[in-house]
Amino acid sequence: MNFSCILGSLLGTAVGDALGLPYEGLSRKRVAALGKIRHRFLFGRGMFSDDTEHTLMLAAAMHGHRDDVNAFQRSFAWKLRWWLLGLPAGVGLSTAKAIFRLWLGFPPQKAGVSSAGNGAAMRSAIVGVFWADDIAKRHAFALAACRVTHTDPRAEESALLVAEAAALAVNRVPTAESLDRLRPLVKSVIMKEQFQILEQALTEGNSVHEFATRVGCECGVSGFAPRTVAVALYSWLRHRGDFATAVRSVIECGGDTDTVAAITGGISGAEVGKAGIPREWMDRICDWPVSVGHICEVATALADNSPQTPCVSWLFVRIRNFFFLAVVLLHGFRRLLPPY
Repeated sequence: MNFSCILGSLLGTAVGDALGLPYEGLSRKRVAALGKIRHRFLFGRGMFSDDTEHTLMLAAAMHGHRDDVNAFQRSFAWKLRWWLLGLPAGVGLSTAKAIFRLWLGFPPQKAGVSSAGNGAAMRSAIVGVFWADDIAKRHAFALAACRVTHTDPRAEESALLVAEAAALAVNRVPTAESLDRLRPLVKSVIMKEQFQILEQALTEGNSVHEFATRVGCECGVSGFAPRTVAVALYSWLRHRGDFATAVRSVIECGGDTDTVAAITGGISGAEVGKAGIPREWMDRICDWPVSVGHICEVATALADNSPQTPCVSWLFVRIRNFFFLAVVLLHGFRRLLPPY
């Protein structure tokens, strides 16, 4: 396994998530008014949301069951069950419903709900990185992970596109060929429309915001997976090899900024590795017990196929979640005040 790509994708997801989190729900105009894109969650520092947590759970399940997709799916489902008991501050409605169904006894392959939200796509990049050289396993594992929480064909399509883009990033496939390899995965009417616009926009040299506007995200990137993934793919292709610009550009669009930045970061990070991610963005993350150091340990275990995957204390996670919730509420109160 390519350790550099695995680490780059995991860190890229985490950095994009932490950087975009304090801008979540803001309009493009409000984001611009805040000035330079930087960590703003906690006194100039960043923390992770569910985007990073789910990606690491998926990585751990894949590490333990890389040869059995059904066992992988069951493992991931159990990790989601225990994650919800940790009382996370942010959880998508569809994901929450699916996890409740898991606790009620539904099997993982039948727990998912009919939703095209971002929950499945946000965690799929690492699947594409891990199975960059095995298309059959890449698609099987991405779909298995998706169906634990989301069963809408557009959610599955989005998860597959993210995984495929990450694999293309790992293998440094040129943009024209990347488009040719992504196109067969585009099935839904809305994604076909957006993919056509994406190709046109690349030819015309549109900015990420211009593309986002063209696909209906002029007020911010929504929580609808096809639109989120389209914007993330465009930013990666438009700014290949430039992690900072790709991630910054999607955050500047406003809306579901942590998720679109996490997806963009996961794909771009796989291509540029840890060295291509701004050091300041990594150094100013202050989360615990899941930290940058912990993410590096997970990447090492995944790449080396070590016997055990690094884990963190459930008690520590719960303490952290109470603190995280308090900060989220403070941000909510702050947004009730005038922007200036």
